[in-house]
Amino acid sequence: MAAPLLITPLAFHSLGAERYGLWMAVTSLTSMALFTDFGLGNGLLTRLARLRGTGERRAAAREISSAYAILGALSVLLLVVLVGTLRWVPWPTLLNATDPAVARDARSVVLLCFGAFLVNIPLALIQRVQYAQQQVAQSNLWQAGGSLVSVVLVYATVTSGADPVLVIATAVFAVPVVNLANSVCYFGWQNRELRPRSGCVRAPVARGLLRLGTRFFLLSVLSSVVLNLDGFLISRVLGLSAAATYAVVVRMFTLLALFVTLVNMPLWPANGEALARGDLAWVRRTTPRMVCLSATAVALPGVALVFFGNDVLRLWVRSADLPSVPRTLFAGLAVWSVLLAVASPLFMVQNSIGLLRPQFVGWAACLLLAVPLKIALADRVGLPGVALATAATYALTVLPAALVGYRRALGGGTPSAPPASEGDGRAAAVVGP
Repeated sequence: MAAPLLITPLAFHSLGAERYGLWMAVTSLTSMALFTDFGLGNGLLTRLARLRGTGERRAAAREISSAYAILGALSVLLLVVLVGTLRWVPWPTLLNATDPAVARDARSVVLLCFGAFLVNIPLALIQRVQYAQQQVAQSNLWQAGGSLVSVVLVYATVTSGADPVLVIATAVFAVPVVNLANSVCYFGWQNRELRPRSGCVRAPVARGLLRLGTRFFLLSVLSSVVLNLDGFLISRVLGLSAAATYAVVVRMFTLLALFVTLVNMPLWPANGEALARGDLAWVRRTTPRMVCLSATAVALPGVALVFFGNDVLRLWVRSADLPSVPRTLFAGLAVWSVLLAVASPLFMVQNSIGLLRPQFVGWAACLLLAVPLKIALADRVGLPGVALATAATYALTVLPAALVGYRRALGGGTPSAPPASEGDGRAAAVVGP
């Protein structure tokens, strides 16, 4: 979280406003392609957690090898397409680069940013493998190390007066390089038994992962649409300035959602291992505790923002263009954050065994209900109406789906997954709220 805050002023002053804007525009395009792995990472996490609980190490090696084979082939294919179309796509025009020097760098920046993103698709699997093996701290330390390396490299290139394209290259390739180093250390020395091998790739396993990934992909897209529609709807109903104000306020509550994810993500593989061993008592004991912990940890800063949110905004943004925000807007977003915190541990139980249907129903109902309600309340109440509609629709649709799915998971309401080596793809897992 700190890395972008440190890199931004360094890069902005070194690159200049237009070249930095070019970099951010390309980065936004790669952010829109976050589902390029088709959910295979999360599917692999679910399968490996179950196999860890049953002690099937050979099956786990086949899953890992098949996942790397699929994503490695996909990465190479997309890199070939990127290089082959680079000269044919008018990137300087599409990115609106008016400075001739910046326009000359446009294709190089596109190649670097998209290239680093595509290379990292298979390399990022190491994080899922480590989470599934209950090595969360180790994985997080490597990821934090990647961010630290990017800060150090950007500082070194900026202070040495390096070419602007090199500054961008050091920033975008730091994370893939660190993921590669993590993979070499983990599979080369720490856990050789699980390292990817061509001889462990199995077509049935690969087909199962692809089917599983498709279901991941669809549900991730659905939930992403629900969670990211507000800016577009507000701009249409209340104008761009209102959308900008709402986006700044939501960014503060996004930190609370990030905290919820970081705290509850390790429950995904832990629940999978416990349920594979038949240890329902541990899940029943741990989940309510995590619900209370997550809700309390989010509610306390949420209440503080309700009363002091405008003061925080003035200190943070320091812009006269940002108007005073009604407390009801902070209150609606605070309630929504608490609901996310309550649902997250419940989703982690379902994710661990691949229970998909209740979550799909909940998010689909939320989309159908939220869009007209947000438009109506935005027109009548303004920005607070959008926040209140967000909290209300989530409480009426997604939260009940989380509760139903949790009960089904513990009550045996979902078919047990087949051994991962069979690869029939019936088990699925989805990202939480």
